Amino acid sequence: MLPPLLFLVLLCASLAGCQGLATPHAEAASQAPASTGTGPDDRIDRPEQARDFAAWRRDFRRLAQEEGVGASTLAYLDELHYLPRVIELDRRQPEFVRPIWEYLDGAISANRVSAGQARLAEHRQAARQAAERFGVPAEVLVAIWGIESSYGGYQGDFSTLDALATLAFDGRRREFARGELLAALRILEAGDVPAERMVGSWAGAMGHPQFLPSSYLAHAVDGDGDGRRDIWGSVPDVLASIAGYLDEAGWRSSEPWGTEVVLPADFDYSLTEPTIRRTSAEWAAVGVHPRGGGALPSLDDAAVIAPAGARGPAFLIGHNFRVILRYNNATSYALAVAVLSDAIAGRPTIRGDWPRGEPPLRRTEVRDLQRRLNALGFDVGEPDGILGPNTRRGLRGFQRELGVIPDGFATRALLERLQEVTP
Repeated sequence: MLPPLLFLVLLCASLAGCQGLATPHAEAASQAPASTGTGPDDRIDRPEQARDFAAWRRDFRRLAQEEGVGASTLAYLDELHYLPRVIELDRRQPEFVRPIWEYLDGAISANRVSAGQARLAEHRQAARQAAERFGVPAEVLVAIWGIESSYGGYQGDFSTLDALATLAFDGRRREFARGELLAALRILEAGDVPAERMVGSWAGAMGHPQFLPSSYLAHAVDGDGDGRRDIWGSVPDVLASIAGYLDEAGWRSSEPWGTEVVLPADFDYSLTEPTIRRTSAEWAAVGVHPRGGGALPSLDDAAVIAPAGARGPAFLIGHNFRVILRYNNATSYALAVAVLSDAIAGRPTIRGDWPRGEPPLRRTEVRDLQRRLNALGFDVGEPDGILGPNTRRGLRGFQRELGVIPDGFATRALLERLQEVTP
């Protein structure tokens, strides 16, 4: 299994849940303060906490030494700082489940498309070399670059060492962060980047492609031939590293990611789960066809997704869409990469309309919806505020009883109907 790229990606367990979560690369970085968070006001100000952090740092030094980290690299640990802002961001939970169309509005804005086309023209040779070496289209590489860091314009400005040390000491997933901090020390020991340039998001994702240190060690590539893997300053290294990651994740050079489709009026929306896969011919046989006309792309294991139910656009997604999900396991993210890559290449983007007038549900409201579905016998599991496949299945059952299209899309109107019939 490929190492995870981003610290919070592992929280994404479902289509709607991932759409609601601010992705921990570009968006998490945009929530960060304008400083690295290492100023006097951002460090420990309680003596007992300072003593605890110092004790943790000594214990971690022993661990790193046992893992073979050299003395000169261990010296970096003496300068580690605790960053309260990192913990604040780590524990932040968004109040609303963010609609996918709002995410896409920013991710594939006109400015981002034009900037991507300009970057591709500027770095065409490096993009072409990475594409030929790994078999991943140049526009896909540039699209990921754009969404991850706005083409390097915002990589995050937290010290990776400080951020990971803070998370390893006081975060929600301390063991995970500790492993990433060890990986960061190994990067320094290899000499690919000096410590002062090792910056990124509050979650430890680094550079233009927002690799976690473990992903860097496993997948970063020297694209410009200078003997170093510089994802902070070398665009050839950045594009080659993204391409190498996708290649190892199984990218198929002969296939597109998928396409926007139109579903027949009598379509069974219980089939709109990523785990239900058929050939393009089988989907065509039940009336699924491309929105722009013509034939569906030839895919052996395609799924149909409708992120906003019957009132929004639908998509046929193939193997390469799932490869993009390996980079960030959020359907909204993968769709943004796919559509932005099409736009950069001059291909049509999304034509269907989103239900923009539909207000988002708060997480507390999603939990209430789940509780009420359970009370009616539609077993959706423990109410957790995440609109996953179990909740969608339960909603479809309730919608059938109401006599409306059972698309499993959670709306405020459905919640109000549930509130009317349950205590």
